[in-house]
Amino acid sequence: MNNKGLISEINITSLADVSITLLVIFIITAPMMTPGIDVNLPRTDASLPHDEEGVTVSINQAQEIYVDNDKIALEKFEGKIRQILNSKPPGIIVYLRADKEVDYGFVVEIVGRLRKAGVKELGLVAEIPQG
Repeated sequence: MNNKGLISEINITSLADVSITLLVIFIITAPMMTPGIDVNLPRTDASLPHDEEGVTVSINQAQEIYVDNDKIALEKFEGKIRQILNSKPPGIIVYLRADKEVDYGFVVEIVGRLRKAGVKELGLVAEIPQG
């Protein structure tokens, strides 16, 4: 007669493998998932840093302005930026994401309004070409 009973241990090796694989996938893809505004960024080989702690100003092809994910009218833009700067710690960086089809004069106007609102650190966001 066989004395072996049922094995009641759970083999979690495959569960751990799947969990680690999913974790790695999320870590890699999370920075690429910028929610919000569809902006066709210009491409550059230069490394332009983007800090997630900063404020992002986006301008889409229709020249609509978004601060983070909130659409802002041009007339209220400077006031909104001042309000955000007052609520954030000093030295916060504002990142400008402008669609490559937007008129250069409009982008310069937004940069001027950002400076007038008190922005000290302004970063430009561009897409790094793949391959």
